[in-house]
Amino acid sequence: MRRLMCALVAGALLLSGCGADGKERNKAGKPKGGVTASQPARKPNILYVLTDDLSWDLVDHMPNVKRLQQQGMTFSNYFVADTLCCPSRASILTGKYPHNTGVLSNDPPTGGYDVFNSRGNEQNTFAVALKNSGYRTALMGKYLNGYEATKKQGSSRTYVPPGWTEWDVTGLGYANYNYDLNSNGTLTHHGWKPGDYLNTVITGKGVDFINRSAEAKQPFLLEMSTFSPHSPATAAPEDTRRFGSLRAPRTPGFNEPDIADKPGWLRGYPALRKKQIAAVDAAFRDRVRAVQSVDRMIGRLLDTLRARGLANDTYVVFNSDNGYHLGQHRLEEGKLTAYDTDIKVPLIVAGPGVKAGATEPRFAQNTDICPTFQDLAGLTPPESADGRSLAPLLRGEPVASWRNTAYIEHLGPRFQADDPDLPTRFGGNPPTYHAVRTQNELYVEYENGDREYYDLTRDPWELANMYPQAPPSRKAELSALVNEYRTCAGPRCRNL
Repeated sequence: MRRLMCALVAGALLLSGCGADGKERNKAGKPKGGVTASQPARKPNILYVLTDDLSWDLVDHMPNVKRLQQQGMTFSNYFVADTLCCPSRASILTGKYPHNTGVLSNDPPTGGYDVFNSRGNEQNTFAVALKNSGYRTALMGKYLNGYEATKKQGSSRTYVPPGWTEWDVTGLGYANYNYDLNSNGTLTHHGWKPGDYLNTVITGKGVDFINRSAEAKQPFLLEMSTFSPHSPATAAPEDTRRFGSLRAPRTPGFNEPDIADKPGWLRGYPALRKKQIAAVDAAFRDRVRAVQSVDRMIGRLLDTLRARGLANDTYVVFNSDNGYHLGQHRLEEGKLTAYDTDIKVPLIVAGPGVKAGATEPRFAQNTDICPTFQDLAGLTPPESADGRSLAPLLRGEPVASWRNTAYIEHLGPRFQADDPDLPTRFGGNPPTYHAVRTQNELYVEYENGDREYYDLTRDPWELANMYPQAPPSRKAELSALVNEYRTCAGPRCRNL
């Protein structure tokens, strides 16, 4: 009799447009801010490892990441919408392009944490959505540039943004030593001892968070956000002398012999000299050393998931906020360009329903991370999102149509003197540009009138700028696409 009464009550709720949990449902059957009726009671966990400036050429030196590729799916055409830390991370958190978050740089008045906050973005992150639906959420490591500035005093340094159950964050952890860690509103100083190394500290906190979440029997989202391998690419003590014979990959674009066809900002760069090439090789070794602690972090977190019986219920996502060039096109060291070295970065996902060892060639961008996490948690991503959920691709579900382009935007040189992303003289910082990357093309429009067009089928290393020779009709199509992307929002972005 009791079962019959429960069934009648549940049926009445469903007929009234609500689920048995009393939450209003949309047409797709998903509760607004809740989970689907058909989803198991145990929501999947999400472990998100977000690195800083990690390029694809470092993955070969990360054995746990390589194993993650074998266990899950690698997105071979994943691109960031801006190759600078704060704009990219703002897009990751909100699912919106920089022109819609308002975060176009690392520093006010065009970007940074203050702009992210003042524009109301903090209320619209994946953390807020998941916490409101019953998830424990934690961020450990780096948040957004400018979150913790030395000029700020008092409570502003201990502020915890909405959406985070636990918060272990510092804004000045680039050296991985000598930083103040804000742990849920309490500052703890870490100095120069081996045990103060930031990746070691947050790894221990991440393991503890997983253990406590398991004991609480509550689903979690854990974002491990490292400063590594961002310059100065400080290695953990045990890695400082490793990889002594490594040198930067000598791709066809390395120290490009002829750049006469490149845009004006790059055309005058001299060929790299022996001393500069040695510096590039040293920087590559430092970067490889720096990511070893990240790789061990991943291994230890995966071991913890297995030990707690959570491995089969957890999506593990490995990602970077932007790429990095080292010697390509005569650029000594940096990011910010529209070339594949900087815009094309790792996205690797393993978890429930994800085919092991799969490669997904369809286009994805960092605007897709937020709606994907919401979808995996059983939520309906908001219509305001510029990106779309990658969950159907992860689960191998049929998709009627999918984008075949990626959009990249960049605000030209407007850096503060103390900005950690300030490029060196030979690092390369182009003027403002807007670009589209297709399966076989890269097209870039600079605000000064310069243009680039590369046929990636014939020229995958982006050596020959073929803009003068490209068919006028194709150039017109790509220019029109750029103009559509520049002002798009929500569904209009998703349908381009």
